[in-house]
Amino acid sequence: MTDSSSPALRFGLFMPQIGCSATEMIAAARNAEKAGFDSLWIMDHLYAPGAPQFDTLESWTLLSAIAASTSSIRLGHLVGCNPFRHPSLLAKMAATVDQLSGGRLDLGLGWGSVEEEFGIFGFEVGTRRERAEQLGETIEILRKMFTGEPFDYTGTHFRLSGAYGRPTPVRGTIPIHIGGAGKQLTMPLVAEHAQWWNCVASARSRFDELAPLRGAARISVQYPVGVVVDESSRSKVAERTARRMPESGWGEPLIGTLDELAEKFESEAERGVELAIVRFHDRADPDTLDRFGREVIAPLSGG
Repeated sequence: MTDSSSPALRFGLFMPQIGCSATEMIAAARNAEKAGFDSLWIMDHLYAPGAPQFDTLESWTLLSAIAASTSSIRLGHLVGCNPFRHPSLLAKMAATVDQLSGGRLDLGLGWGSVEEEFGIFGFEVGTRRERAEQLGETIEILRKMFTGEPFDYTGTHFRLSGAYGRPTPVRGTIPIHIGGAGKQLTMPLVAEHAQWWNCVASARSRFDELAPLRGAARISVQYPVGVVVDESSRSKVAERTARRMPESGWGEPLIGTLDELAEKFESEAERGVELAIVRFHDRADPDTLDRFGREVIAPLSGG
């Protein structure tokens, strides 16, 4: 399946908090940590796009609770919606969660693409290009806030005078992940500002076209995954995966046995993917996490 010359691959679990209690989310995080997942990712929406009837916990409050209930797994958003928060407030929130977690926060950001959400909840936002510009300025402000030193900032969209951020992040800064696939608005931001480019699941078919535009950013990719325990369940797993993560929004799913999935992820690592972020068809059943950890994560991560 793999050998010592194969590139190591880390795994993250994407667990959007749709119709889940805080207790269930904390349990999923603990199970993922025990199974060997490198990171846990949640969504940042005020409702569930496409499924507005479900309860949706506020993301930063939830992330704080998960941080206090875990010890090693890294935490973040796929992705944080930049227009929801002023950059100085976002910097304070991020540094606080980073402190609570002992330096385990990864800061996923996007310029906000669900325009219906802004109208529903009363956010006055600019055009798509203006929101992309605002994200660039936000990241510049975040980095200045993270130093703990006073600074002035004059941009097109934000102005700060004598601002500073205390406390600072545990390691002095927080890795920035920018998610998206737009050539004109998103990829230039990735190349200029991000430590990580997160290729959204629906853009995986364009990976070879987009990856060269990321600059020096490392690569993470989102995958919808259906785990087949035995052949008799394959069609049922495929149907459930399609219902939960339709191809219109998630692209072609990865469906297979654990051996088949390990082979698929090994080939993804060979393409330059360093972090595979998976969302499971069964909402991260504890047994699925455990099996995936033993039979996919351990051999591919070198563990």
